[in-house]
Amino acid sequence: MWDADRNAARGAAHRPGARNGGTGPDEQAPAAQSDGRGRKTARRGTGAGEHPAGEAHAAAAAAGEVAYSGPAGGVPPVPPAGGTAADAADAATARDRGGDRLRFVGAATRRIARGIDLDEIVLGLCRATVPTFADAILVYLRDPLPVGDERPVGPVVLRLRRTDRIPLDPDTDSGRLPLLPSQPDLSPAVGGGPAAELCEVEAGGPLAEVLRGVRPVFGDSQAARAALPELLGEGPSVATGQRTVLAPLRGRRRVIGAAVFVRRPDRPPFEPDDLLVAAQLATHTALGVDKAVLYGREVYIADELQRTMLPDSLPQPTGVRLASRYLPAAETARVGGDWYDAIPLPGNRVALVVGDVMGHSMTSAAIMGQLRTTAQTLAGLDLPPQEVLHHLDEQAQRLGTDRMATCLYAVYDPVAHRIVVANAGHPPPLLLHRGGRAEVLRVPPGAPIGVGGVDFEAVELDAPAGATLMLYTDGLVESRMRDVWTGIEQLRERLTATARLTGPNPPPLEPLCDEVLDMLGPGDRDDDVALLAARFEGIAPSDVAYWFLDPKAQTAGQARRLARRALARWDLDDLTDAVELLVSEVVTNAVRYAERPITLRLLRTDVLRCEVGDDVPQLPRLRQARPSDEGGRGLYLVNRMARRWGATRLSTGKVVWFELAMPS
Repeated sequence: MWDADRNAARGAAHRPGARNGGTGPDEQAPAAQSDGRGRKTARRGTGAGEHPAGEAHAAAAAAGEVAYSGPAGGVPPVPPAGGTAADAADAATARDRGGDRLRFVGAATRRIARGIDLDEIVLGLCRATVPTFADAILVYLRDPLPVGDERPVGPVVLRLRRTDRIPLDPDTDSGRLPLLPSQPDLSPAVGGGPAAELCEVEAGGPLAEVLRGVRPVFGDSQAARAALPELLGEGPSVATGQRTVLAPLRGRRRVIGAAVFVRRPDRPPFEPDDLLVAAQLATHTALGVDKAVLYGREVYIADELQRTMLPDSLPQPTGVRLASRYLPAAETARVGGDWYDAIPLPGNRVALVVGDVMGHSMTSAAIMGQLRTTAQTLAGLDLPPQEVLHHLDEQAQRLGTDRMATCLYAVYDPVAHRIVVANAGHPPPLLLHRGGRAEVLRVPPGAPIGVGGVDFEAVELDAPAGATLMLYTDGLVESRMRDVWTGIEQLRERLTATARLTGPNPPPLEPLCDEVLDMLGPGDRDDDVALLAARFEGIAPSDVAYWFLDPKAQTAGQARRLARRALARWDLDDLTDAVELLVSEVVTNAVRYAERPITLRLLRTDVLRCEVGDDVPQLPRLRQARPSDEGGRGLYLVNRMARRWGATRLSTGKVVWFELAMPS
């Protein structure tokens, strides 16, 4: 670039008509010279003069862009040996123009490089070139843009991504017009109507040849005269002469678009050295677009990974209502190791889990996903909370020596109105009582998952109806501005203040989560945040019927009689026949194999749920009985008549359950 500018300067010194301001061979350069449009430009270094583009050009200079204009006059240079003063002035003019070009390219490429996404990069090109380098610009990009090593198939389609221009009225306040679809009128730089928004590049056509050639070309060249109508459409026409430059945008592996730079007829045309400037702008823009496309793909992968690692929706088990929130640490750290989960368990219980893997990377998210899957599997085995944390600790050690995480695992029983909590180095939960009092639950702190060789303890606490349990990660309460215990106290005060607004009734769950997140200030987002809120509603004792039955032949009849009495007490006589039949089938199957007393429980909620438990771990499977078989039809009846049914393995055996819809 430097050599090209020096050669251009030497050539400009001997070109006729290259002298700015029309100074004759024997005349000295005046202190102020005309710019070709009747304005006077001040000598460089003696003060700020009016730019050719008026206020828009002045604004560009004020924004840090290098003015792209001709040289100024002043003290006459010393003529070289054997030359005239005019030759020295021409040489100085060429050197000044070369320096201006270098400074402009440096400032423009820095502005383009600041962008991180596609719109920022294209906008940077437009802001850097208009009005300093051109009066108007049109930027076309491939649609869709190829990503990385991807090899597009099908025709090449260019879409007009952005246009920009100097306003026609010099008194206009705004120097630029909005994005598509409201295209700016580029006339008189581009006349005949708006440019085409889409252009399908014809294989082997003139536009394809220009794009394949990579180098920018003037609009009056033979190649560009045929390529521009194909790109812009048949309606628009660009200025004649060397006032249009068509620059292909080539990324790392392929051409990804084109840029058209246009000057109006009342401005000096482009010079051959301006093709080098256009090439530099096009190259940096294309590489920036490649970077933005790759960044966009990484953001998409991160978002999808984080979305799939967290539950799409929370279950709504009977006796508890749930709400959740997740916030990434920042736009540049969209994935993290925080997670939450709610897992339905037998007996209308629900497991509430929140955890935090160290770090904000893809690795942290992947480890989080493995631990979450492990927790779901362990919950399905109905293990005690401390045993679940113990197995999670072993799993984390198998994943690596530096895989550390905190986790809190709680099991809520709506029938007993109790909750069992085990902790592995996680911040303690908060309980907001119905009357508005908020307290920090006293749970054993425990060691983080992955340390190994430690025991975890569980505590059983009251879970009164109307209370709200808040599980969260440390990103909510800890930051550079405050320590974790200060943040926990602020969270407790926020919950108390919010509860006062609703009086004796508990605050709505979803707005309560939003209110909690509002405590995060501008400097508090050092970590991602996971929040899980559970409103305990419980199941009233009057809606539960529970019996222990000995495993003997008469047990099925006894179970039918007990179920009939419970339904009569609940005024559900319409369900008596169906319940007696299904209870008889399930209890008969349990009595056949059980060695210890079996359990029978009926729950009246929005549905009627029946649960039969025994000490045999093998789960029943639905199968098609043959005509000669004496048994095997009990589960077939359950499957046909029940709204839902299932079987869950417990640490002490299994539970077979079914649900029937309430009569209308």
